Amino acid sequence: MQDTVNRQKDQAAEIVRRLREAGHEAFWVGGCVRDLLRGEAPEDYDIVTSARPEQVRGIFSRTVPVGERFGICLVIEGGAPYEVATFRTEADYGDGRRPSRVAFATAEEDVRRRDFTINGLLMDPFTGEIVDRVEGLRDIERRLIRTIGDPEERFTEDHLRMLRAIRFAATLGFEIEPATFSAIRRRAADIRRISAERIRDELSRLLTGGEARRGLELLSESGLLGEILPEVHALQGVDQPKVFHPEGDVWEHTLRLIVLLPRPNGKADPRLAWAALLHDVGKAVTRSEDATGTHFYGHVQRGEEIAAAILRRLRFSREDSETILALIRGHMLFMNVREMRPNRLKRLLRTPDFALHLELHRMDCLGSHGLLDHYEFCRQKLEEYPEEELRPPRLLTGADLIDMGFKPGPVFKEILRAVEDAQLGGEIADAVEARDLVRERWGDPKPPGD
Repeated sequence: MQDTVNRQKDQAAEIVRRLREAGHEAFWVGGCVRDLLRGEAPEDYDIVTSARPEQVRGIFSRTVPVGERFGICLVIEGGAPYEVATFRTEADYGDGRRPSRVAFATAEEDVRRRDFTINGLLMDPFTGEIVDRVEGLRDIERRLIRTIGDPEERFTEDHLRMLRAIRFAATLGFEIEPATFSAIRRRAADIRRISAERIRDELSRLLTGGEARRGLELLSESGLLGEILPEVHALQGVDQPKVFHPEGDVWEHTLRLIVLLPRPNGKADPRLAWAALLHDVGKAVTRSEDATGTHFYGHVQRGEEIAAAILRRLRFSREDSETILALIRGHMLFMNVREMRPNRLKRLLRTPDFALHLELHRMDCLGSHGLLDHYEFCRQKLEEYPEEELRPPRLLTGADLIDMGFKPGPVFKEILRAVEDAQLGGEIADAVEARDLVRERWGDPKPPGD
């Protein structure tokens, strides 16, 4: 890992060296500078230069144009891509996202059109010297998220910057400067003009990174949560029975699950993160009370329907949506695992992505009553059952049923399911017993003497 980090840093420095040797200004800029100053390894390195795109292409043998209108191209160094951008200014953000006018400019002008002061620093990779035109060093020291210039203007230019401010504050553990936060609250409704994909990606980064709970709380306080995820915002104040949920309302329960997300290598699985966020989203619309207490009848089914609408709205891939919805659909199954027949239990344990299902259940318990008996039971059974017992070879196939005289049709699925259930339950052990079971339940389709 360290070798990769060092190689990436060396390659990014090599790009700067070659640009300078060709007579151009060049620096590292943005998040990589911020992270290096905080003692963190950057995820990537961005480079700015006075060289125009055609000049960059002339210096490096392998480049990819990704936004030449904006002066941006990728330089491939050592097999890895590095973004190299020409100093520029931007104007006329008609759609709240992209500028309609771009002009090449000086280094200082380029810095001043960026979003936040902590991202507006230039670094010389060889001397470590920092060029700070926006008091970004001071804000890193004060742990403060502040826009470069007027926050209203910065957020009018690109509405997604409001979400980015929240994410940076959460993941870096910084505060948002009061004027910047006030501008977010005033302009929160503008976030709906941003494409669903950009909102989804920014929310996923927030949920999977560190301090996601604080990020969600800031989203709520700023008004952004109600604009982009009103179904989640509605969980606030939805009280639950204290015997099962001593932690409080559904919102607090959801926040606790987000804190409990496992983050190997610093990042949570985004499918598990979204399932944790949405697993109880149906409770806001199913809560009822009677003489016996508070109930959420049908909250799993309604939650799956609401979550499906959210995932469609945010344009999740079909594969990710199916996994997230399966996690939501199955999160209450664990309460009955001790009473399940062996065949049903084995089917549960071999569910696709079962490790995610089990993890969501663990988080659900620790985020409420704290009891892990069903979780430990499932782990014990996973250790007890060998793989061949959970996924035994099939005793019968469709071809076998045809050979027995059955005509292909929907009944095949019913028969094969029943055979597998009996096999998983230990009621039958071989093909002969499987055929006897089929004849016993569905009769013998062959005429006598055939």
